[in-house]
Formats: sequence, structure tokens, C-alpha cells
Amino acid sequence: MNKNQGDRDDLQGGSSAASEPNQGLSPELEAEFLDMEAELNGNPEAVADPTPLRVNTTPAPLSLVETAFLASTASLLWLASYYLSLVPWMRILFPAPIALVYLRWGQRAAWMCTLVTGLLLSILMGPYLSLLFLVPYGLLGVQLGALWKRQAPWMVSISIGTLIATISFFFRVWLLSLFLGEDLWVYLTDRIADLLEWIVTILVDWGWLDIGILGQVNLTAVQLLTVGMLLLSDFVYLFTVHLVAWLLLPRLGNPIPDPPSWVRVLMEEP
Repeated sequence: MNKNQGDRDDLQGGSSAASEPNQGLSPELEAEFLDMEAELNGNPEAVADPTPLRVNTTPAPLSLVETAFLASTASLLWLASYYLSLVPWMRILFPAPIALVYLRWGQRAAWMCTLVTGLLLSILMGPYLSLLFLVPYGLLGVQLGALWKRQAPWMVSISIGTLIATISFFFRVWLLSLFLGEDLWVYLTDRIADLLEWIVTILVDWGWLDIGILGQVNLTAVQLLTVGMLLLSDFVYLFTVHLVAWLLLPRLGNPIPDPPSWVRVLMEEP
């Protein structure tokens, strides 16, 4: 009887000792200690709740997947159009995937998409052809996505895009001239001057122009005329890109700013 009473006293003593505050223990050990105390007291409902699991619910994986998918789409568009000689017909679609990444996931994702596209094309087609895609189409994709996301008017985005496309043309001419060892811009303007002189000669022979106009083709004027034609061509190209994006991107859930009213009238949109 005395032995049983002593064991009961030891158990109660241990239980009372366990109920004292335990300082210096980590939160995990303290939670286990409280569970043991609750079991000893015969109150299982007092067991501490387990620590809830933390699940990562950020949209980073979806952003990475869409960025990689659209980068591969842009690469395949350039690859297929180049080897099938469809670049003049498909070039209006080249900036669209990168611009769509900007509209959906912002600036960082758009630059990552541009970089990944350049790396893929470098592996598949070589550094030179990948650079021809990045300048201007990669830059145009980022620029158009940024302005469309900020709801910039069409005239603003088209004008800035025209400048980027024209400057990119001179960059490509300079790069090709560097590889060939010849100034292609001078060669191109000389050929245009020869063409104009030939046309003037024909018009003089037909009597439509005075003979005194012969030999007066100015190379500087020819170069300025060439730059003006480039600006006009790039302006028309950017307008076409805007028109295609206005018709296509709303179906993907990312509309761009509305065009001017006369464009909506021509397209029979309310």
C-alpha cells in the first residue's frame, strides 16, 4: 500500500513538474512537451494543434511556363519564316509573343522572354541570325508591350516603334558592312542614285523633262529620300502590327488600347 502510494505521488509530482513553465525550449519541443502533459492529465482535447503546412501559392511557376512557351513560339515563327522565305509575310507577328508576355507578366518577364528567344535562335540558327531577330523585333516587342500596358495612344506607340525600326535598319546595315568589309549604305545609295539617273534619262528622251536636268542627281538628296522612305515603310509596318494585335490579343484576354475612330469605322467596329 505504501509502495503504490509512493508511485502515485511520483507520477503526480512529475505531472506537476511538467506543468511548470519551461524556459529555454524551442517552440517544437515545447509543443511536444504540452502534448505529453495533456495525455498525462487524461485530456486529449488539450493536445496542441499541429503546425499548418505552408504551400507556395505565388504565380511564379505559371509566369515561367508562359514566358518559356511564348519565347519558343517567337523562335519558331522566325525559324520557319526564314527557312520558308516567308519573312515579308509573317514579320507582323514577330513582336506579338514578347508584347503578350509584357502585357501578362510585366517588364522583367518580357526581357527574359527576349533573352531566351535570342539564346534559342543562337543555338538553332547562329548568333548573327538571332541578332537580326532581336534587332528590331525583340526590342519592338518590349516597347509595344510597355506602351500598350500603359494605354498609350496608337500614334505614340507607332511613332516610337517607327524610330526603333529605322534605327535598327541602320544597325543591321552596319553589322553586315562590318562582316563584308564594305559600306553597304554608300553602296545602296549609289545604286539608288544610278536608278534615278536612268529614270531621268528616259524621261528626257521622251521629252517629258528638259535636257538640262541631266547629271544633277544629288547623293545627299538621295540619302535623305531613302531615309524618308524607310520611315514611311516602318510607319506602315507598325500600323499593321497594331491592327493585327488589336484584332488578335483581345481573344487571348489581353486587349490593347483602342485605335482612332476612323480605324474603327473602316473595320466596321462600333
